[in-house]
This record gives sequence, structure tokens and C-alpha cells, in this order.
Amino acid sequence: MIGELPGSWQSVLGEELTKPYFKELSDFVETERSRGPVHPPREEVFAALEATPYDEIKVVILGQDPYHGEGQGHGLCFSVRPGVRIPPSLRNIYKELHADLGCPVPDNGYLMPWARQGVLLLNTVLTVRGGEANSHKGMGWEKFTDAVIHAVSARTDPAVFVLWGSHAKKKLPLIDTARHAVVDGAHPSPLSAKKFLGSRPFSRINAAIAAQGHTPVDWCIPGLGD
Repeated sequence: MIGELPGSWQSVLGEELTKPYFKELSDFVETERSRGPVHPPREEVFAALEATPYDEIKVVILGQDPYHGEGQGHGLCFSVRPGVRIPPSLRNIYKELHADLGCPVPDNGYLMPWARQGVLLLNTVLTVRGGEANSHKGMGWEKFTDAVIHAVSARTDPAVFVLWGSHAKKKLPLIDTARHAVVDGAHPSPLSAKKFLGSRPFSRINAAIAAQGHTPVDWCIPGLGD
């Protein structure tokens, strides 16, 4: 099995795990694990859903697939564990966070403080073969994560969807934009950093959260010694 679906998501997503595509996906991932490293570890595949319960979501940030280096991916998009080198895209996110809201640039890439405030850090593909980016693309994860996006969109309580880059923007048709806010822009990767930097996404997200009647997110990430 891929992993166990967190309790708060069982009623909205449990049916997905019984569908034929998910059985095929599960078999594929298990076969991959038998052949070599797959990231993240089995117990962290659903870490984003575990960290941010369904009824507590304020923001959804969409990533692509997990980091494929050893010890990097731990189930939250853009995030790495404390002590792991901060990836280039996250460095650009931090630069923009400092310019936008004045947050100190953190000494770590651990984004769990965001997740615990209702920020769902969701990759559209939840596993990857070690050392091979996008190696689990098109194997069924997209159907599952589309169901996640659709489930959040179906809530009466509004959220803010953050779509960085063309890959994330393709998910716009899944979102009820009459109920939910969308903040889009360039991807923070070095390839599109010139367009991302200066876009002030965090103040825009917090303004949308406040307009929805929710408490804005504290985006500043604590340092390892704090």
C-alpha cells in the first residue's frame, strides 16, 4: 500500500482509494520501491494531507512532484527537512517573502509552520524515483490530486488557491472561482525568477484570506535556533 489516508480526509477522498486507477498506481509505486529509492518514504506520501486537515484549509499551494534527491522530499511541496540545503525555488520564495512582507530569510527550508496554519502544500504527483524528476508523472497521481483540489473547491468555506507556473495554472478549471480566490503568477524556479520576484504573492494571499473572513497566515519561518 502507498500509505494511509489521514482521518479528516477519509470521508471526502476515501472512495478514490477503492478505484481501479488507484490500485494500479499503488502497485506501480510498490514495484518502484522494490527496485530502488522512491521519495518521499511511504509514511510521508500523504504528509501534506496529514499536516493540514480538510476543514482547516485556508490556502492551497500547488507544486509539481517531490524533490528527487536523497533526504529532500518529505511530502510537502517546496519544503525540505531542517538541515537539508534549501533548494533554488524555495530560495526565491524566501527572497520574495522578505521583499513582500519583511520576513527574515530563514536558515532552513522546513515549511511545516505554514501547513499547521491551514496552508495545504500539495504536489500534483506525490512520489518520484530517486534521482529522476517527473519519473512518476502520468501514472495516476494526477487523478488523485485533482480529486483533492475538487474536494477543497467543493467546500462552502472559501480558500485561496495559489497557482505558480503553467503546470499549476492548468488546474484552474477544477476550482470554483465564484467561491474561492485564486492568486497566480510565475513559478519561483530560477528559470522564471525574474517574473516571480516582485509579484508580492504573500500580501495578495493574505488580503484574499482576510476578505474571506479568515485570520491571515504568518508566513515568517522560524530559524532553527528560534
